Amino acid sequence: MTEKMSLGASLESRKPIKEPPGAEKGSTQVITIVFVALLIDLLGFTLILPLLPSILDHYSKNDDGFYRTLQHGVDRFAEVIGMPPERKYNSVLFGGLIGSIFSILQFFASPLTGAASDSFGRKPVMLLTVIGLIISYTLWAISRSFGLFLFSRIIGGISKGNVSLSTAIIADLHCPKARSKGMAMIGVAFSLGFTFGPMLGAYLAMEKGKGDVFYFQSAIFAVMFAVTDLIFIVLFLPETLPKEKRVSSVVSGFQSATGLVSPWALFQFSAVSQRMDSPSKKNLKILGLVYFLYLFLFSGLEYTLSFLVHQHFQFTSMEQGKMFFFIGMTMAVIQGGCTRQIKPGNELKAVKRAIMLSIPAFLLIGWSTNMIVLGAGLLFYSFAAAVVVPCLSAVVSGYGSESQKGAVMGILRSLGALARAFGPITSATVYWLAGAEVCFTVCAFLFLVPLILLGCIHEQMKKE
Repeated sequence: MTEKMSLGASLESRKPIKEPPGAEKGSTQVITIVFVALLIDLLGFTLILPLLPSILDHYSKNDDGFYRTLQHGVDRFAEVIGMPPERKYNSVLFGGLIGSIFSILQFFASPLTGAASDSFGRKPVMLLTVIGLIISYTLWAISRSFGLFLFSRIIGGISKGNVSLSTAIIADLHCPKARSKGMAMIGVAFSLGFTFGPMLGAYLAMEKGKGDVFYFQSAIFAVMFAVTDLIFIVLFLPETLPKEKRVSSVVSGFQSATGLVSPWALFQFSAVSQRMDSPSKKNLKILGLVYFLYLFLFSGLEYTLSFLVHQHFQFTSMEQGKMFFFIGMTMAVIQGGCTRQIKPGNELKAVKRAIMLSIPAFLLIGWSTNMIVLGAGLLFYSFAAAVVVPCLSAVVSGYGSESQKGAVMGILRSLGALARAFGPITSATVYWLAGAEVCFTVCAFLFLVPLILLGCIHEQMKKE
């Protein structure tokens, strides 16, 4: 009989769950609504990505001194790691540091947002996060100083818990098959959003009105996307966590502030693991560590890839845009066609194959000397990226009681944000100190660690 780890916190029941009449149709509707809402959100969120280097250049020329103070710190760090004093490299490094701040804020916000939704419901907290994004984008539109721009990014980072809420809503679905499909569709939304959002942002920046700063129209469109998302959620998103299944006390829902923001407590899933049996608790901790390690290595390659193709192949910004468009579309096709068809119980096998594929992907990219080798590496890289996160999310979504799903998925999202905060800077440091080949080779072989950890889960399931 197929082992179904994603059925719940306990692994003792391996019998297929029969859905109530009409449940499949209801699950499909929820998945569709979450997909559309998340896609609208991501289109607005990603408008800024291709503009960051130009925005930083703009403030370097027009700021009152706050930008320059931070720039001196970045310059000193660049000197320490031996990065060439080229303007493009410096902009990428500064942009990466700002991205790390954004990820750190998500690290703190995601588990708190998820725990709040366990007490107050998914929809009210989701609406609150979208309102926060509207405020963030509005401040970006009116910002004329680097301080206000950075403040808008801080509010945006705190409000980005809506992504973990989307995974919590999918985790509320009763059918393992629906949860796997839903996590895959969340991956498709990410791929499409990160493919078309940056292109739209770049186009809008070229169409600036007279007297407007170049990013004004992109910021206004981000506000419009967020407002549209708010209206869509109000009208169509159902509440997936009934009142009788919510955490009765806010205090007991949050457990303790330390358990939701302490990195050690997050890796232990302390806020939700007290009621689990020992095998389930152990497996959840391993899955969280695998998720963190994978995104730590993945985000490092994602960030240093811009350095590599510029240094080795002299890619222009447009050529880099085409490269990321290829990656995004490949991921969307794989997630929409293959990942969502993976049967419940087979997710971990798919994750292991995808992580194994990451090893030759990193080696091919790091040692590439021509476009054919680089393209093959990017294809493997895209396939792995399209499978690992959705499948791991689907497995983790089966853990915890229904009143803990928000906290579980929030903690998982927070671990991913922590990985994205430190992965890029770590990889950039190794890249410039030891070279691209060493950096990508070391990262490739470090993928053996999550593979070994997943093997421990497999062995544990066999014993049970």
